[in-house]
Amino acid sequence: MPKMQVIREFSISDIETITELMSDLAHPASKEQMQKRLEKITSNPMYCTFVAEREGKVVGMVGLRQLYSYEGDDPVIQISALVTKTEYRGLGIGKELIKQAEKWARENGANVIVLTSGNRPEREEAHQFYKHLGYTVTGFRFSKRL
Repeated sequence: MPKMQVIREFSISDIETITELMSDLAHPASKEQMQKRLEKITSNPMYCTFVAEREGKVVGMVGLRQLYSYEGDDPVIQISALVTKTEYRGLGIGKELIKQAEKWARENGANVIVLTSGNRPEREEAHQFYKHLGYTVTGFRFSKRL
């Protein structure tokens, strides 16, 4: 029988694991930096963070934010972070986190959910994962550091 995971809202007690997960996502930060970021995020009702637990251990997370656009009337939900611990990939955890993200999006009146992912070769597996879940490439993202 496959081991089950639980998806739940982030708790401040998850901060160490979230810090590790962000490093796995190639966005390293100190525990103090992540705590400051998450204090801001959790105080904003337009953001939501879910974690995946397996056997009582946090092994993945998804960070969401609600946006309004000039192109439409309904809010859009952006997946701003999605990561599963490397050793737990391929077990359906990311898929469950995406399902929870889509559920939260619908509950918040969104009919579109978007995400960005780097166009580096090492992201190809993630791109295939998103495509497998019904996401399509709709454009490019440009950025400029100020």
